[in-house]
Amino acid sequence: MINRDELVQIGQFRKPHGTQGEIAFSLSNVSFDTSKCPFFICEMDGIFVPFHIENYRLISDSSAYIRLKTVDSDQKARLLTNKEVFFPKKYIKKNIGNNNFTWDYFIGFTLLDEKLGKIGAIVDVDTTTLNTLFIVEKGKEEILVPAAEEIITRINEHRKEIIVSLPEGLIEQ
Repeated sequence: MINRDELVQIGQFRKPHGTQGEIAFSLSNVSFDTSKCPFFICEMDGIFVPFHIENYRLISDSSAYIRLKTVDSDQKARLLTNKEVFFPKKYIKKNIGNNNFTWDYFIGFTLLDEKLGKIGAIVDVDTTTLNTLFIVEKGKEEILVPAAEEIITRINEHRKEIIVSLPEGLIEQ
């Protein structure tokens, strides 16, 4: 049985691409090595299930098209739409400090400010502007916070938290 603590999220399946079972895939961590471990893992009905990778092709540094061995139609691919994709930690390349993560990796993390405390959950990342922004759900509203290394003081991957030092006045209390 596969345990959650043995895995790291590397992205999310998006939608079927074509009719032969290929799936659009959004990568949040590009430090996995499929030559040592040729499968991705998804949680299906509370159980982590491995899917053998038939092939994949990168479209950009954060997206790809994936074909899985047992997924041979768009109907089967639809079952994986918006599913988080995991990879065994033991096969993740260890040079995490060399920009192997994209900002999307932090979706689902909690954003905390050193002075203000908990800001909210990062629900998305906006890369459509010159400055990348975290979209943070704070109560019933969404706020935009710069995703800038200069304001990040710590990242706790185990607790899924990003601790920042926000400029004064950026967020109303």
